[in-house]
Amino acid sequence: METSLHRTLKLHYAESEDATEVRHGAFRIDAVHSGELIEIQFASLSSIRNKLATLLETDKVRIVKPIVARRRIIRQKTADGPIISRRLSPKRGQTLDLFEELVYLTQIFPHPNLTIDVPLVSVEEWRLPPVQRKSRRGRFRPKHSVKDVVLEEILSSRSFRTRADLKRLAEVNKLPQPFDTGQLAKHLDRRRDVAQRIAYVLRNIGAVEEAGKRGNARTYRSRATRTSKRAA
Repeated sequence: METSLHRTLKLHYAESEDATEVRHGAFRIDAVHSGELIEIQFASLSSIRNKLATLLETDKVRIVKPIVARRRIIRQKTADGPIISRRLSPKRGQTLDLFEELVYLTQIFPHPNLTIDVPLVSVEEWRLPPVQRKSRRGRFRPKHSVKDVVLEEILSSRSFRTRADLKRLAEVNKLPQPFDTGQLAKHLDRRRDVAQRIAYVLRNIGAVEEAGKRGNARTYRSRATRTSKRAA
């Protein structure tokens, strides 16, 4: 089911209302603006990797990957019933979370035809009691079902096109050279496993290179930005 948030963002990025849900060859595209194909993706980027690789052969593509920075949870007993409660979720997404998705796109990003937009959004999430279904004993049952997700506000947005853009996001040049993932984790205030995935992305897109080892930890150094057929 398409959410209100998805519909709102399609209209926000499209050049007109008629430029949404456009058929383009074998694919349906969320929005088009000045010839650029725009895909708004809430699910994992891995699910559109093959589609994206095909489109980039001939078209300019903008992937919009919204990250929820503020979520207001609104609960109802029934879809038409009164509101039971409102509360803010303690979870706060950040632009840095983009790296969790880029692990699936290291063979594609950067590309001269590709831009990734990351809007930080504030949303209302309308929840209902879970749909009752027969399930096997012990199987996980959801605590709620989502009726809709509504955009409150776009708080900020950043665009990423090059290796240098991602190095700035990870603040690689503020680290000692070489650095290990422990230092990266401390600098970004993230867990070590998160820093390891960030380093994986940066290494596989050619933004950093391995510099050796420090004890059992691999070390990395920033690579000079170079222009290539894919991107800088």
